[in-house]
Amino acid sequence: MTIPFNELRKKWRKDPKYLKAYGELEPEFELARELIMARAKAGLSQKELARKMGTSQPTVARLESGHKPSLKTLERYAEAVGMKVDIRLVAG
Repeated sequence: MTIPFNELRKKWRKDPKYLKAYGELEPEFELARELIMARAKAGLSQKELARKMGTSQPTVARLESGHKPSLKTLERYAEAVGMKVDIRLVAG
């Protein structure tokens, strides 16, 4: 018998270890959201963005799913959407 994903998610959200691990991924989720919003604002599909970056659509999809990109890759992404990278250190 398989458990529906929604039921699993409800169960996981009650697990302190899961919540801690999920919370630690928030910076990756935030970066993914920012990348997606920048691409949408530029009016580009993943395929169009990939072409402008000189890469593939699956690579753009990986970047937008929370994988940690290199600074060089972030700069290429930003340039392709008409933006620039701004990195700041903040109190933790």
